[in-house]
Amino acid sequence: MSKTPTLDSIKSIEDIRSMDMEQLKALTDDVRTETIDAVSVTGGHLGAGLGVVELTVALHHVFNTPNDRVIWDVGHQSYPHKILTGRRDRIRTLRQPGGLSGFTKRSESEFDPFGTGHSSTSISAGLGMQMASELKGEDRNVIAVIGDGAMSAGMAYEAMNNAGALDSRLIVILNDNDMSIAPPTGAMSAYLARLISGKTFLSLRDAAKQLAHQLPRFFKEKAAKAEEFARSFVTGGTLFEELGFYYVGPIDGHNLEHLLPILKNVRDTDKGPILVHVVTQKGKGYAPAEHASDKYHGVSRFDVVTGTQLKPPSNAPSYTKIFGESLAKEGAKDKKIVAVTAAMPSGTGIDIFEEQFPDRTFDVGIAEQHAVTFAAGLACEGLKPFCAIYSTFLQRAYDQVVHDVAIQNLPVRFPIDRAGFVGADGPTHAGAYDIGFMASLPNMVVMAASDEAELVHMVATARAYEDGPIAFRYPRGEGVGVEIPEEGVPLEIGKGRIVKQGSKVAILSLGTRLAASLDAAERLEGYGLSTTVADARFAKPLDRDMILELAGTHDMLITIEEGAVGGFGSQVLHLLAAEGALDGSLKIRSLTMEDHYTNHGKPDVMYKENGLDADGIIRAVFEALGKDLNAAIEAGEMA
Repeated sequence: MSKTPTLDSIKSIEDIRSMDMEQLKALTDDVRTETIDAVSVTGGHLGAGLGVVELTVALHHVFNTPNDRVIWDVGHQSYPHKILTGRRDRIRTLRQPGGLSGFTKRSESEFDPFGTGHSSTSISAGLGMQMASELKGEDRNVIAVIGDGAMSAGMAYEAMNNAGALDSRLIVILNDNDMSIAPPTGAMSAYLARLISGKTFLSLRDAAKQLAHQLPRFFKEKAAKAEEFARSFVTGGTLFEELGFYYVGPIDGHNLEHLLPILKNVRDTDKGPILVHVVTQKGKGYAPAEHASDKYHGVSRFDVVTGTQLKPPSNAPSYTKIFGESLAKEGAKDKKIVAVTAAMPSGTGIDIFEEQFPDRTFDVGIAEQHAVTFAAGLACEGLKPFCAIYSTFLQRAYDQVVHDVAIQNLPVRFPIDRAGFVGADGPTHAGAYDIGFMASLPNMVVMAASDEAELVHMVATARAYEDGPIAFRYPRGEGVGVEIPEEGVPLEIGKGRIVKQGSKVAILSLGTRLAASLDAAERLEGYGLSTTVADARFAKPLDRDMILELAGTHDMLITIEEGAVGGFGSQVLHLLAAEGALDGSLKIRSLTMEDHYTNHGKPDVMYKENGLDADGIIRAVFEALGKDLNAAIEAGEMA
C-alpha cells in the first residue's frame, strides 16, 4: 500500500487535483497544522483561515486555478491558500518586513488575482473578471469567496444585483461562520444541495420560468409564488434568488464528501450566477481558537500547546484603550453621547463605552457609509454621536462625510483610529490620507493627538464642540508613557502650543511625531542650532498667529506629520503663501509619508525609511540650510 500523501508531497497545484478523497482529507489535516504553527511564529489572522481549510483544498482540487480565478474577500482567511500555492517555504515570513502579505496580493502570486484587505469587494471584482473573460472569449470560472460579515456591506448587494442583471457565470461562495454546524447542514441538506446544483434541476428551473412567462398574468403570479415558496422551503435562498442568483445550500464546509460533488456540479453547469452557501466554524480544529470569544481573529505570537499569546510586556496602554476609557467618562457626564462603530467595537475601543452604556452604542456592521449617515441622523435630533472608524475604512464613507455631515454642518464626532503607519497590516490598512481629505472640507475641525494626555483632552473637546463636525486622529499601538489626566479639558479650537522655545529652527509637529521632534531639537542644539518645537494640535483651523510668529522669527520652518503629501504641511504652506510670509529668506520643508505605498514592516523602520524620525528631521534641517551633517557630526565627535 502506498503511503498517504501529505503536504510535503505537494510540488504543484496539479498534485492536489490528482488526489483521492482520503488523500485530500489527510492534506487538510496537514494544512491546518501548518497554518497553526506558522501563525504561532508570526502572529496574524488565525481563526478565519482555520475555518476554510477544507474549502480551500476543495476549490484548488475542483477548479483549474490559476486560470480559474479565486478571490478571497478581505484576505484574512488566505493563509491556507498561500500554503497550497507555492508559498509554503515563506509562510513564516507572514506580515514580517520583506515577507508575505497578510492578505492576497497580485504582485505576490499568479494565484492571487485580486488584492484585498478591505471587505466586500470580491463580488464586484469577480464580476468584472467574469465579464472580461466572456468578452475576450476565454473559458474560465471566477469564484468569489465572501464571509457572512462582509455580506453586511451594501457593495456586496450592489454587485450581486448587477451580476443577476447581467446573467453572468459568476460563482459566489458565502462562507457563513457565524453559526455552528447544525442538523440543517447535515446529510439531507447536502443531498438537496447536490440535487439543486445539478444540470437537470437548474435546467428545470429555467424551463419553469420560461413556461410561467407564457401563462396569463393571474396564473403567472400564482405559479411564481408557488415556485418561490417551494424553493425557499427547501433552500432558504429567496433573497439571493430575487437578486438573480441560483442558490445552493446550506452545506457543511468541513465535509469534503459534501463539498466536492457540489462544487463540481457548479463548475460544470452553464447557468449563472450561482451562490453556494457554505457553513464553517471559525478556528476549526484548534481548541483555543474554537473556544475564544473572537475565535482568534487576530493574534500575536502564541504557544501552540496552550494557545497563550506571547505579547511583549508593557505597562503603556494603547491609544485605542485611552480613547474608549475617555469616551466612557464623558458619557457618564453627558447622556446625549452615543457611540457608533462599523463592526469594530473592540478595535476602536467602543466596547469600553458599550460595557457601561449598551443602549447608547450602535454596531452597524461592515457598513461605513451607513455608519456616517446614521450618525448624521442622530446629530440632527440633538444627540452627540462619536462615529469611530479606522482611518483606512473611513475612506469608504467619504461621500457621506462630505454630503451628509459637512455640507449640513452637523456636529458628528469622528474618532479616527489607526492614523498613520500600521506595521504588519501594510498599505491597505495604513491611515495615510485622513488629514488631507478631512482638512479640505469646509466646516470640518481636524485635530491630531501628540500623546495620550492630548487624546484625553481631544475627546473632551469633541464632546464640547457643537458648531459642526469635528475629527481627531490617533495611531495604532501604545502611547509614549506620559501621565494621563483623570479628566479631559476642552482645548481652544485652532490653538497650538509651544513645547520648547528656540530661535533658529522651528519644528511644527502635528500628531505623534512630537516626541521625535523633541529628540531632534535636543540634538540640533548640540550642533549650535537653537530649535523651537511646537505642537500644532489642529490641522484645521490652523493656529494662524503661532505659525506666522514661527515663520517670522526663525531661519527655518519644518512641518512634520504621519500622513500623506497634501495634508497638514500643504495647509501650512497655503497659509504662509496667502499671508505673504514666503519672502525667500525663510527656509521651509514639509516632512510627510513618502509618495508611495509603504509595505508592511516594523513601525520604527517605516518612520526611518520615510524620514519621519529624529534622524530624518535633522537631515532635512542640514540639507535645507546647506550645511554638511557629516562634518557637523565629526566636529561634535572631535569636541
